[in-house]
Amino acid sequence: MKIGELARNAQCTVETVRYYEKAGLLTEPARTEGNFRVYGSEHLERLRLVRNCRALDMSHEEIHTLLKLAQQAGDDCSAVNAVFDQHIAHVDARIRELTHLKKQLTALRQRCYRDNAVDACGILQGLSAMETAQQTGRHTHLG
Repeated sequence: MKIGELARNAQCTVETVRYYEKAGLLTEPARTEGNFRVYGSEHLERLRLVRNCRALDMSHEEIHTLLKLAQQAGDDCSAVNAVFDQHIAHVDARIRELTHLKKQLTALRQRCYRDNAVDACGILQGLSAMETAQQTGRHTHLG
């Protein structure tokens, strides 16, 4: 199948297919004499796996690891479990960060409980007076 058909079957764009090829997440397809890419069912299966991993917010590094592990058919899946356990830990950390962020936003929102003039806006005053802790870096595996 050609790249357009692969993209349609995987419900993505041609640009997405090319991007994943450049990122090394899809193997290079064979080419026709006219230099057209020719994809097989293995490309479609791999593209669906990559897209599903991305839908789960997995990093390219995690996906590369899973793809390597998938090639070791005879091994047990403990290494796959470890990748997922680590990803779940990242998600848990991000949830804590977002919960803290929501508390900060809610506290700021409560400072302005009626329509005031902008120069009397409790939110803007709160933002100006707010002490921010030094960033130690987000607890995320994504760049």
